[in-house]
Amino acid sequence: MLRLFNNLPLLCVIIFVSCGFMDLRPIGVSIEPEKTDTILHEPYTPVILKFDTEMIKNDTEEVLQISSGWGTVRGDKFWRDNDLYFVPIQGWTPGIRYTLSLMGTIRSVDGRDLRIERFVSFYAINRNAMPLLEWHSPANDEYIGTNDVVFEFHFSRSMDRLSVESAFTIEGIGNKKFEWLDDDKSLRIIPEKALSPWTMYRWNIKDSAKSTDGVPLPRTYSGYFTTDLDKSLPQVTSVFPVLFSDGCWFPTGSEIETGLQSGQGVAVEFNKTMGENVLRSLRFEPSLTGRTEYLSEKSIVYIFTKDPDPGTTYTLIVSGDTRDSEGLKIGADLRINFVPDIPYLNILSFIAEDNHVIHYSSVTNNVLAVNVDPGTGELFFTIHFSFPFGINEKLNTPQKITLTPFFPRSIPPVALQYVNWISDDRLYVRWEGLKPGDEVPHYYKLTIPGGKGGISSNTGFYMKEDFILYLEAIR
Repeated sequence: MLRLFNNLPLLCVIIFVSCGFMDLRPIGVSIEPEKTDTILHEPYTPVILKFDTEMIKNDTEEVLQISSGWGTVRGDKFWRDNDLYFVPIQGWTPGIRYTLSLMGTIRSVDGRDLRIERFVSFYAINRNAMPLLEWHSPANDEYIGTNDVVFEFHFSRSMDRLSVESAFTIEGIGNKKFEWLDDDKSLRIIPEKALSPWTMYRWNIKDSAKSTDGVPLPRTYSGYFTTDLDKSLPQVTSVFPVLFSDGCWFPTGSEIETGLQSGQGVAVEFNKTMGENVLRSLRFEPSLTGRTEYLSEKSIVYIFTKDPDPGTTYTLIVSGDTRDSEGLKIGADLRINFVPDIPYLNILSFIAEDNHVIHYSSVTNNVLAVNVDPGTGELFFTIHFSFPFGINEKLNTPQKITLTPFFPRSIPPVALQYVNWISDDRLYVRWEGLKPGDEVPHYYKLTIPGGKGGISSNTGFYMKEDFILYLEAIR
């Protein structure tokens, strides 16, 4: 009986083990890729954890992490039998070193657990060196001009054009042209328009830019430069009349305020080479029509369609928005008042039949006694103008001159009998039908219209106002 009790502990152990069997076998696991620096051949080649038993899936998935220099890789995890697959959502990037990390405790369905700590590094597609941006122009914080700017970027490896062009941005620049050189290692970027002056520009090439074999830049590159190489503002240095001769415009030596004469233009000189908008920079008040042309890189000339009106005060305005070749503005309107040195057309004298010169200045109260042939009623005289007339003006002028009965109203009308231009500035006219007065004087009204709608010379000179003379017909 005593011997039976002495063997009781051993019996209990045998009973316990037989009722709760413990599987002490380790969980078998293998990894694809297995070796460090293995290269996965396709963008979506999976990473696989293979187990020799069924695992608790959620716990096992949590210990699987894949990362790179860009951070944690997002991917889809799924099971095939006892194998856990990981496929990246965006695919593997060529040349990037990835690290598979397995850290934590995993458990099998049959109750076994495994403390695992494994790290495997691998590549995809290739393990070529990453491309680098070796140098660029303009350099950071460089001062440059605004015209004919070319950005240059040189890489260490041949680059994929589309990915680089898509990854490049620069603030404030619209359309631009890309030029590739040196087996696609060098990129030139040419803006279609000039840059804005005194402006800081920032550029950026994102790490999505890749070499021709798909390896991306290791990081985003960025830089900046400033367009303030030219620090002096444009300004007007002089304004003066110019005369066209032998195909060129020459300064007249007169001041613009009082020296602009007929047929002349106005020149405006600047202290710097000017931009194209300088041709649209001039205007006049009151308005004067014409066109603007370059005299030189620093000067322009305004050519009038017709002469300014005599005796009128004009204001020449150079716009404050006028820009130099670098795009810098004058800043404020420049205003210059001037009165053209352009005379009115005048009548210098009448020459009667007996060659007696009658100066208009000697006429009293606009009344002039003239001899009329009592038989024919003819009156003829020569009008001497202060400027010559052209062909068209010679044809139009006699038609605008009128001689009409004035007093008494009962005297009959007269008619223009003969017209002849003795010279370019002398008009001979003969009227008929005039009647000298007897007891009551007879007066006739001679009208030569002035103003812009009146008679004018070949250069466009016109009389300030109507010329009116009352002629007393005497024997």
